[in-house]
This record gives sequence, C-alpha cells and structure tokens, in this order.
Amino acid sequence: MTRQISFTRIEQALLPGFRERMDRAESTEDVRKFFAEVASTLLSDALGEPGAIRLEQVRLAPGEPDGYVLSDEIQSRAGFADTWEGSDLPRIMSQLAGKAVNRYVHLDKNPEKTESKMYHHKQGKTASR
Repeated sequence: MTRQISFTRIEQALLPGFRERMDRAESTEDVRKFFAEVASTLLSDALGEPGAIRLEQVRLAPGEPDGYVLSDEIQSRAGFADTWEGSDLPRIMSQLAGKAVNRYVHLDKNPEKTESKMYHHKQGKTASR
C-alpha cells in the first residue's frame, strides 16, 4: 500500500480566509482572483516553495470538469506530479474550486445585485444587507 501525503494542515490554515473572501466577493472577477490567490498559496506551500506558484498559473474555470485549470508550467515542475498523485492535493483543490464555482455562478446569475453594490461603493455608500 502506498503512503499518501496529507496537506490538510495547510488547507485548514487557508480555509477561514478563503470562506470569508468568497462571502465578500462582489463580482465574478473577485471570485477568480481570490481562488487563484488561495490555490497558488496552497500549491506553493505543498511543494515546500512558498511563493513559487504565481496567480496566473492557477485559474478558476467554471466550465471545466474540475472547476480549475493548472498551467503546463506547474504540471511540468520537478516533483509536482509525484506530490500531486501521492497526496490529497487533488481533493483539496476540487473542494476549493467547488466553493469558488458556486459563488461564481451565484454572482453571475445576479449581476444587477453585484452592479448595485459596486455602484454604491463607488458613490461612497454602503449597501445594506
């Protein structure tokens, strides 16, 4: 039986901030940005190289089966395939992407809410909930 590496500790450290940012996201672009930030941090830390994965190398892709896409550059990194296949990273990434895609779809279906919030913020007003 092969041994699986667990990155649950990193996941648990990132989840509270991720959830809060998703809840506060006001546009689909915010959701994409927040997902890329958390996913790049997760992958960098998992590889033992903080800051090694850049935001543009991970992107939310609501139309894709996994909900995200990793760049070829990440996938071809030395040691990435072994770490990915021998760990719980695919599960963690799928869960993060699932939450982000749900928020993305919600905001995409209600653009008038998003636009009104953004308009009020620009005008110096805050939208009441």
